[in-house]
Amino acid sequence: MARGPQVGDVAPDFELEGTGGPFRLSEHRGRRVVLLFYPGDDTPVCTKQFCSYRDRGADLGALDAVVVGISHQDLASHEDWTRRHGLTVPLLADGDKAVARAYGVAMTILGTRRAAFLVDEDGVVRWRKVHALGLDYVSVDELREVLAELPARA
Repeated sequence: MARGPQVGDVAPDFELEGTGGPFRLSEHRGRRVVLLFYPGDDTPVCTKQFCSYRDRGADLGALDAVVVGISHQDLASHEDWTRRHGLTVPLLADGDKAVARAYGVAMTILGTRRAAFLVDEDGVVRWRKVHALGLDYVSVDELREVLAELPARA
């Protein structure tokens, strides 16, 4: 597995189709962006993760950050999963895993490793967490703590 960007590195730019329309990372300069890589739609832990974000929608919205999920399933799968569970975080389709590879979280058999990257207003990775097993995930509370610890943009 590739290393991917480390804290202090410029985040690799990308554009993917998503449930909220096309998403290009560089178009969000000036805002903090949380990239949530996950193994797959309709898996137990991923469903729990994204339903927790839905259930804590007000808290997630108060983070003052753009939050998106990224996995290798296609847009139709993301749209179906979103509709069935009322998910609120936009999901991006990384079908060829090019973005997962750029971030060092592509896996040969399982698809995408569970990971979170916080990209600051200038497009620099300020925090990253790559899960060893993917049986847990970054909670809204952990995201709030991480964002609160970052210095304000100069």
